[in-house]
Amino acid sequence: MKLLVVGSGGREHAIVRALGRSAEADEIFVLPGNGGIAAEAKCVPVGAKDIAGIAAFAKEQGIDYAVVAPDDPLVLGAVDALEEAGVPCFGPRANAAIIEGSKAFAKDLMQRYGIPTAKYATFEDAGEAESYIDTLPEGNVVVKADGLALGKGVIIAGSRAEAKSAVREMMLDGKFGASGRRVVIEEFLTGPEVSVLSFTDGETVVPMVSSMDHKRAHDGDTGLNTGGMGVVAPNPYYTDEVAAECMEKIFLPTVRAMKKEGRTFKGCLYFGLMMTPDGPKVIEYNCRFGDPETQAVLPLLESDLLTVMRACTEGRLADVEVKFAKKCSCCLVKASAGYPEKYATGSEIKVEGELDAELYIAGAKLEEGRLVTSGGRVLGVTAVADTLEEAVAKAYREADKVHFDGEFFRKDIGARALAAKRG
Repeated sequence: MKLLVVGSGGREHAIVRALGRSAEADEIFVLPGNGGIAAEAKCVPVGAKDIAGIAAFAKEQGIDYAVVAPDDPLVLGAVDALEEAGVPCFGPRANAAIIEGSKAFAKDLMQRYGIPTAKYATFEDAGEAESYIDTLPEGNVVVKADGLALGKGVIIAGSRAEAKSAVREMMLDGKFGASGRRVVIEEFLTGPEVSVLSFTDGETVVPMVSSMDHKRAHDGDTGLNTGGMGVVAPNPYYTDEVAAECMEKIFLPTVRAMKKEGRTFKGCLYFGLMMTPDGPKVIEYNCRFGDPETQAVLPLLESDLLTVMRACTEGRLADVEVKFAKKCSCCLVKASAGYPEKYATGSEIKVEGELDAELYIAGAKLEEGRLVTSGGRVLGVTAVADTLEEAVAKAYREADKVHFDGEFFRKDIGARALAAKRG
């Protein structure tokens, strides 16, 4: 089969590598890809948001199956365009991708169908939003831009004043453009966070291995929110008992709600969960594989990814075995100094010796035969082992073999998870 993957980051690298293991995968094209992915697939300079260009390329090349990985093209209708061009596709159509494309839609959906989540209110007027904040008790308040904002549209304000400032930045100053014209203000939930990616064909839901992301830039969960500095899987807070509760109260109700709304969701549905004292609650939905959760979860998948994806597209997921290794993984992200704000690019990436881990390139390009940095999050190193302790130690050991000037990374990826396992 001739396959197409849309996207350009570490997540896409992990998807390409997993698809490449399928006996049916003859040729893989990636639009636009990156310098690291180019070693394993044919990268073509068509932007991930160039929906017409993606559909035209797929039709011209006779693509047999496509995977749309990032949020923007999904929300913009890439799957719709590909299907209209006669190309079957993994991912939700635009009317289902709205579950991530609009936080207000997602919150209203949960409220209508009794899916546990934080209390909230939605505003399109900054003055009304600020007046509402005045009615809240002093303390942490969550302010979210309604639309997509590269994973940075959520502000956890420590006070009413900070919350009002966040509202003004989003709604009046245009910090996130059109995405911030409407905001969702939520109560602040406490408890351990859990990420669960799931395969779904609109009826059946098959959760993948749970994971724990590390969003803050620096050790001890300090610094600005990033796209993710590292992940461990499975998440020790996600017990079998919790998993059963989530399936009954969150996963299946969400998929059934979307179908009832005429927005059948097929693809990867990501559940961002908080283990609160009142039980698991949804913090957010994503309409696609998370990044860098994918880089930690897919190395544990023992089933053929292409087979599972096609079963989702064709509505027969219940008939396919989806098997994960009973092991643990740790993905450590190395970023350019200054990320997620200003950072330098152009440093050569060097690997010393043989790597006993998966190396996924996120922000790098080929320049005169050299792989050089071109983004904030540059690469991820994923190690798999029998225990979480071994996976974390191995990830740091192997990541020490990969270098570029100006790199930085967190030194405590997995620390919370290991502490939880120790009780």
